Amino acid sequence: MPARVWWVLSGALVAGGGLALYLMGQPGICECGYVKIWHSPTDVQSSQHLFDWYTFSHIIHGFVFYWLLTLVAPRMPFAARLVIALVPEVAWEVFENTDYVINRYRDAGQLAYFGDTVLNSLSDVLAMVAGFLYARFAPVWSTITLIIFFELFTLYSIRDNLTLNVIMLIHSFDFIKEWQAGR
Repeated sequence: MPARVWWVLSGALVAGGGLALYLMGQPGICECGYVKIWHSPTDVQSSQHLFDWYTFSHIIHGFVFYWLLTLVAPRMPFAARLVIALVPEVAWEVFENTDYVINRYRDAGQLAYFGDTVLNSLSDVLAMVAGFLYARFAPVWSTITLIIFFELFTLYSIRDNLTLNVIMLIHSFDFIKEWQAGR
């Protein structure tokens, strides 16, 4: 298949994910009425603007998807691998905004989480694409270093990161919830 077809499929997946979120009732932008490039506090406006602390997790998704697809399908064209990586990323963004996952996050201690805006979800997908592109051109040691840095930086900054996020979604541990709450 020509590369342009893969790029069109990529765009269609991203647009389809945004449309699905809109049809699910997620707001296009923050209900506060404005858009910030970066939102730092973890509060009711988290996951409402372009980028936030969880953007780093989506960049890591891109690294991991690139490595897995390169391992499994090393001869597959890059654009085809990107489309395949977009499928779980876009699917996660849609699933993450279901009542089930929103309530799981809230049960795990993120009481101010009400789901993502369409804008934030699309930014998260683009962060994954950025990680995917970075992993393609950067040495493996560099991406591993970035993963460690992102995980430790967000752990220090907001007492959360991709690792804790996954753990708490699978099973909410009270001692982690208390530590994240600063107790």
